[in-house]
Amino acid sequence: MKMTRRSLMIGAAAVPLVSTIRHAGAQSAEFNYKYANNLPISHPMNVRAQEAVDKIREETGGRVAIQIFPSNQLGADTDMLSQVRSGGVEFFTLSPLILSTLVPNASISGIGFAFPGYDQVWPAMDGALGKYVRGEIEKANLVVMDKIWDNGFRQVTSSVGPIETAEDLKGFKIRVPVSPLWTSMFTAFESAPASINFAEVYSALQTGIVDGQENPLAIISTAKLYEVQQFCSLTNHMWDGFWFLANKRAWEAMPEDVREIVARNLNEAGVKEREDVAALNATLQQELEGNGMKINQPDSASFRQKLKDAGFYAEWKGKYGEEAWSILEEAVGTSLG
Repeated sequence: MKMTRRSLMIGAAAVPLVSTIRHAGAQSAEFNYKYANNLPISHPMNVRAQEAVDKIREETGGRVAIQIFPSNQLGADTDMLSQVRSGGVEFFTLSPLILSTLVPNASISGIGFAFPGYDQVWPAMDGALGKYVRGEIEKANLVVMDKIWDNGFRQVTSSVGPIETAEDLKGFKIRVPVSPLWTSMFTAFESAPASINFAEVYSALQTGIVDGQENPLAIISTAKLYEVQQFCSLTNHMWDGFWFLANKRAWEAMPEDVREIVARNLNEAGVKEREDVAALNATLQQELEGNGMKINQPDSASFRQKLKDAGFYAEWKGKYGEEAWSILEEAVGTSLG
C-alpha cells in the first residue's frame, strides 16, 4: 500500500468518529472494549487499528466491539497507563520509553544509536529482544501483543545550523521529553537538554528558549516545526515504537478462540502500520524540504563514540543488567561499549 499524506488524510476521512459514536449494535456485543492512544485519527496507527477493529467484529460474529479513543482523549500517557492497569480502558498503545516508568527495562530498545536501521529493528523486536521485553511487561500484570507498532527513528531539528557530528551538540539547547534515557543521552553529548511539554515546543523554539528538538519526521511535519526550525539532521539517534497493551482481566474474560482472533488481527495491523510509516517517512522528507528545511544525513560514528567515551552505555548496561544488555547487543550485532 502506497501511503502519502494525501492518501492518509483521505483514508482518515473514511474512519468513523469512533471516539464519540459507537458502531451500530455495539451495545449488543458481548465484549464492549475501549482502545486509547495518543495519536491523531489520521495517523497510520489509527487507520490500521480501525481496520483491525472492523475485522475483529466481523470474525467474532459481533461478539467483540472495540471503540477507539485517539489523541489523548482519555488523558495523558501516564493517565491511560493507569487506566489500562485498572481496567478503565481495555487496550492502550504506548512508547517503550514511557512504559519504562512502570517496566524499567522496556526502554532498552530506545538506547541511543543501537539500531543502524529498520533492517535491525524488526528482527530484534520480532525476535529475542522483543520477547525479553514482553516478558518484563507481563510481569507488570499486563497483556502485550507480539508485534510492536512503529513510531519511527527520531531526528534532530535546529535553528542554529546542521548537526553533522557529536561536537555540534556541545552546548546545544535541546528540548527532550520527560524521560531519564533522553536526558542522560543528551547530557552525555554535553548538550543542554530541557524537559518541555510538547504543547509548548513550538513557542520554545520560536522564542529561542531552546535551539532545537528531536522527533520522528511525521511529528516534525504535523507540528509545523519547519516554520521555526531551518535545519533537520537525520541522526536516527533513537528508534521508538508502540507496544499494544491489554488489561489482563478484560483479556482473560474473552474465550480463547476470541482472543486468538483479536490478537491475530491486531498483530497483522501492526505489521501493515510499519509499512505505512516507512512509506510516509519517504514522502515527509521531500515535503519538509519543500517547506524550506535543509536536511542532512550525518554519520553516526562520532555520536556513538561520544556516548561510549562519556560512559553512557556503561551506565545503562548497569541499569538494565547483563542479561538484557547481552540480548540487545546480539540483536544489533555489535558491542555498544
